[in-house]
Amino acid sequence: MILESILPPERALFGVAGGSKKRVLEFFSTFIAQNTPSLDSQEVFGRLIGRERLGSTGIGNGVAIPHARNPHCKEPIAGFLRLQEPIDFDATDGDPVDLIFVLLVPEEADDAHLSLLAQVAAIMNDSAIRTKLRQAQTQRQLYDTLIEAIRQHDNSAN
Repeated sequence: MILESILPPERALFGVAGGSKKRVLEFFSTFIAQNTPSLDSQEVFGRLIGRERLGSTGIGNGVAIPHARNPHCKEPIAGFLRLQEPIDFDATDGDPVDLIFVLLVPEEADDAHLSLLAQVAAIMNDSAIRTKLRQAQTQRQLYDTLIEAIRQHDNSAN
């Protein structure tokens, strides 16, 4: 599964108001349901929050990768949010989070789910990429930076 193919430009959101982990996940759930007719915002939110209860998806360095399975997803769906202000996400290093990569996958997508999570983690663990994402001045620049990072990762993995 190619990460780039499940992240269209309109799902790279720039300058999102944060507030709290719950608020950000509610925002994303509403946003994705408005743009994906088969998804219900309350169900998406419930599944993302349910996953967070198992352990924070804040991986450190200001990054979180909330993810969940959803029976109404036909294909994996990705979204990326850069927050206006960092928020507490119960990250492993205790640092607040401002870069959030969200993944929703079909209920049965075991290998694809793990592969996508690994790809996102590898990209977001690169400090130079994080810096470029934080320096982006527009939504388009944010998306282009992210896609360039994904392509570089894909090329180095092959």
